[in-house]
Amino acid sequence: MSTAAISGSISMVHPITLDHGKNAEVWDEDGKRYIDFVGGIGVLNLGHCNPLIVDAIREQATKLTHYCFNAVPHGPYKQFMARLAEFIPVSYPVSGMLTNSGAEAAENALKIVRGHTGRTAVIAFDGGFHGRTLATLNLNGKVAPYKQKVGVLPGPVYHLPFPSKDNGVTTAEALKAMDRLFSVEIDVEEIACFIIEPIQGEGGFLALDVEFAQHLRRFCDEKGILLIIDEIQSGFGRSGQRFAFSRLGIEPDLLLMGKSIAGGVPLGAVAGRKELMDTLPKGGLGGTYSGNPIACAAGLASLAQMTDANLSAWGEAQEQAIVSRYQQWVDNKVSPFLGRLTGVGAMRGIEFVTPEGKPATAQLAALLEAARNKGLLLMPSGKARHIIRLLPPLTTELSVLNEGLDIFESCLAELI
Repeated sequence: MSTAAISGSISMVHPITLDHGKNAEVWDEDGKRYIDFVGGIGVLNLGHCNPLIVDAIREQATKLTHYCFNAVPHGPYKQFMARLAEFIPVSYPVSGMLTNSGAEAAENALKIVRGHTGRTAVIAFDGGFHGRTLATLNLNGKVAPYKQKVGVLPGPVYHLPFPSKDNGVTTAEALKAMDRLFSVEIDVEEIACFIIEPIQGEGGFLALDVEFAQHLRRFCDEKGILLIIDEIQSGFGRSGQRFAFSRLGIEPDLLLMGKSIAGGVPLGAVAGRKELMDTLPKGGLGGTYSGNPIACAAGLASLAQMTDANLSAWGEAQEQAIVSRYQQWVDNKVSPFLGRLTGVGAMRGIEFVTPEGKPATAQLAALLEAARNKGLLLMPSGKARHIIRLLPPLTTELSVLNEGLDIFESCLAELI
């Protein structure tokens, strides 16, 4: 079917058209089967057409397909927010709101911190990604393609290096850059918030340094700055825990959520300390479709399956399979372009570099095509699009996961 009616500014990684899917497998309109290591870019932690989620959607669709919560409250919104508040592992009572997406959650978080602090300046991080809306573009730590030709963006926003063992940036270097920022660029008293991913998604699955995270939390507390943690991609079990911030030993003031929150039905959320969430006047938060009943029903069915035992078991099994296979590739020198393994838990990236240590962007592009031809869907990431991010459903059967890794290995061995 022609794509003439679709904007040419929408980029598509794989030139195929999907028809249906089940757990970690999808089929295109010609009936060809693929193993899905993209998962809708982190949306399908519980797989395609998860039976419990499908049943919940079907049941809710016979009761109430929509009502704007701002006009008349409905049960699914109340039930899901109560369950989500219990699911977020923090020491304080949680309050929040539902949105249509992660980007919308980020936009609302910016409104909340401005209202609470009376400040406007935000500090984000190199390589970060928080959405494609106008305000979130400014937060992203990358120009191409997101900020090109857009013009003046809402601000002010400043960027710092993202410290991680996965990119070689140390905590000391990031803190030095922070000191310079407050000495040269802006008074610390003007900063409303920091926004950071505990594991960068678009940036290449880079895990935030624990020492820096704890320093940042203390700094924010001392200076009256709010800390927004973006778990839109890393949340809901991808790291092996409910949320990746737990591994850092810190808590957010506001938490951004989306992607795998509702098994593929559009839903996002921003939640955190009640005094923050109650800052804006009545009507300052909300939206026509935000917290749609069907989306909330899907979210409830998702959370019901995301027990700590399940998340730990799924995460450990997937992590072990990926890490052990990667180590075999390294030991056997399968490819001269095989770089580092990034990330933590089941949120893993595989870096591609040339023998000279430069990003092997062309080789990664070739691998994407070769893998697709053999029945495996992969997704690039990183500033130079030189890191494959692995996002198979957490529920992927081990046999299917290994089949996908076999295809990956065969494509690695053929790279030139």
